[in-house]
Formats: sequence, C-alpha cells, structure tokens
Amino acid sequence: MDTLIAIKDTVTVQEALDFIQAPECGGEVIFTGTVRNHTKGRGVAKLFYECYEAMALSEMHKIAARVQEQWDIHKLVILHAIGDKYPGDIAVVIAVASAHRGIAFDACEFTIDTLKETVPIWKKEFFTDGEIGN
Repeated sequence: MDTLIAIKDTVTVQEALDFIQAPECGGEVIFTGTVRNHTKGRGVAKLFYECYEAMALSEMHKIAARVQEQWDIHKLVILHAIGDKYPGDIAVVIAVASAHRGIAFDACEFTIDTLKETVPIWKKEFFTDGEIGN
C-alpha cells in the first residue's frame, strides 16, 4: 500500500486525488473535513489547529498500518492542516483507493474515526461573539 501522510499549513483535495489515482483502483473515496461557521448554536469565526507533530505523524502511520492489515487498499492519504482555518477551509483530507468501493468506504470511515480518536491534534475555537473555547 502506498501512503501519503502529512501535516502542513494547507491541505487540498487535489493533492489527495492526484496521489490515489491508479488504473487498478476502481473505488476511490475522499473525505474532507471543513471548518463550519457554527457549532452547538454558536457562530464560529475560525479554528486554530496545533499538534505535537512527531507524535501526530507517528499515530497517523499507525492508522495506516491498521488499514493495511484490515483491508486490501492500494493507496491511502491522510492530510491534516494546522494553523488558523476559517469557515470553508479544509482541515483534513482522507483518501482511499482500492479495487472495489465497499472496501474504500470502510477504510476511509475507519481512518477518519481513528484519527479523531487517537492523533494528538488539538483545535481552539474562536467564536463570533469573541469567546474562545476548546
């Protein structure tokens, strides 16, 4: 399985799509997590993402290893943005390519769910009313 795993200021769907395309892959699933302009009834002005990068990358590679153990995946992309992100900005991209779509859907869902549970990337929320929360 080929992987592209990165944490950087800006992530794009195109980068992930370019990486996963392969003639042997008939199923490509891409998940993007974008910043919403609201949460729990409050307006969101921006989010700030930070991480302990070495640990975060290590955990992302562990997720990729688990994906490889469980599914016949050809390519996997895990990209996460850090820094200030505004409503509409992409914060995370997961892309999976396999021969068949069912496997790609399952692996993509597992990857984003596990990333949110295990990878030390934290966000701070800046609300439109001026308050700041975690």
